[in-house]
Amino acid sequence: MMNYNCGKIAIIGGGSWATAIAKIVVSHTHHIGWHIRKEDRIEDFKRLGHNPAYLSSVHFNTNEIFFSSDINKIAEDYDTLVFVTPSPYIKSQLKKLKIRIQNKLVITAIKGIVPDENLLCSEYIHQVFNVPYSNLAVIGGPSHAEEVALDRLSYLTIGCEDLQKAQAFSDIIVSDVIKTKTSTDVIGIEYSSVLKNVYAIAAGICSGLSYGDNFLAVLISNAVQEMSRFLTAVHPLERNLYDSVYLGDLLVTCYSNFSRNRTFGTMIGKEYSVKSAQIEMEMVAEGYYGTKCMKEINRHLHVNMPILDAVYNILYEGINPKIEIKLLTDSFR
Repeated sequence: MMNYNCGKIAIIGGGSWATAIAKIVVSHTHHIGWHIRKEDRIEDFKRLGHNPAYLSSVHFNTNEIFFSSDINKIAEDYDTLVFVTPSPYIKSQLKKLKIRIQNKLVITAIKGIVPDENLLCSEYIHQVFNVPYSNLAVIGGPSHAEEVALDRLSYLTIGCEDLQKAQAFSDIIVSDVIKTKTSTDVIGIEYSSVLKNVYAIAAGICSGLSYGDNFLAVLISNAVQEMSRFLTAVHPLERNLYDSVYLGDLLVTCYSNFSRNRTFGTMIGKEYSVKSAQIEMEMVAEGYYGTKCMKEINRHLHVNMPILDAVYNILYEGINPKIEIKLLTDSFR
């Protein structure tokens, strides 16, 4: 059997994680397509040699990049499409896509869930565009864009039902500073990447309320157990939750100062309203949307998820964080 070839690769999205992934890919392939929605942003990028809005310290040889604000042009001309759009905007972006993509390798690097649909990104793309699961992959693992851009050692997991395709993309991005592994657990990787954002908001709320590191360790221990219960219920599979794509991603999102979700939670703990925290951050905290989606999904599964429930009550029911977190602490052992 011939090895799979990813062909020409394109990045869909213009944020910090999209920029970091573009840097990784183009350093190996020396050509990428890149869909950035705003034409003026593209013009500034070409003029400056870097993304004018995100990770501006990362410089590119723009001769190696074909930019387009037309998603259909990119989708038509490229073989592998890497979607790196914040989950709240993925539906509106995909509505513009008229090109058939069933035969392309579609990779989602979106650590979120599709709002209103309550579907993982891979599930949504499968349902709307009839892309077979064997052509759907995911990038997971502890990977803050800022550290990847600084060439700090990072470990990524490429998940795909077809391991040959996962390995083919893995071979493209592996380097001295990017270590890779493959997995078939696409669903587990995606759900864990949604849940870890919820738990990072919880960690931030507790930090804002001046709970210390001792309690944070207990919170994360309970979060691991909660994640395990949910993944077992929604997608029973023999998986090692201690792998970096699950536990590692959870830890870095809960602890790191680069974590938007932790930062958002800290503001909530310090008595910011949800709206004022969102305005001040100027960046999307995916866990805010993920919390509502996961709560609605779990209404059908009835998994015991006290941390998810607490974050939902604070963000969507207006419960005072001090009261809600005190109730949560009383449930821990």
